Amino acid sequence: MLTLGSAVVVLLSRNVLYSAYSLLLTFVGIAALYVLAGADFLAVTQLMVYVGGVLVLLVFGVMLTHRGDAQKSVAQRATEPNVVRTNHGRTLAGVLVAGGMFALLFTVIQKADFTRNEATFYDPITRVSTVPDVGIHLMTDYALPFEVVGVLLLAALIGAAYLSSIRN
Repeated sequence: MLTLGSAVVVLLSRNVLYSAYSLLLTFVGIAALYVLAGADFLAVTQLMVYVGGVLVLLVFGVMLTHRGDAQKSVAQRATEPNVVRTNHGRTLAGVLVAGGMFALLFTVIQKADFTRNEATFYDPITRVSTVPDVGIHLMTDYALPFEVVGVLLLAALIGAAYLSSIRN
């Protein structure tokens, strides 16, 4: 419920900073859903990549791109609230696409067969962590793509640092 509520706030809020904080709650809620589903590696990845990277980048971007009146002093600008507002556009198209996706997913879930065999219904469920398997595959079978992604992220970081240092 928290995940859905905060996602709705992300969609409906006109204040970008409030949307970013609601997106934080959405990402944490999705990580909690991964934990409940038994996907511990995905939960940690969700927290590290999205909360630790994407969301922090978004909040810093909002804070660094606010341009106040150049004639005012730093003390005067510090007392004013930092409000960044957006305009909602194409709301009807978004609602139609979301409704279509909901109808499609609802139909697929309705037609799915979730029945269990009576013989295995009372068998204990063993939980196995996926982290060692993912780590072994990343360092053996997928070492080259893993390194390529690391170099690509390093290039993106250098580019972001360069773009942030350019003065207009």
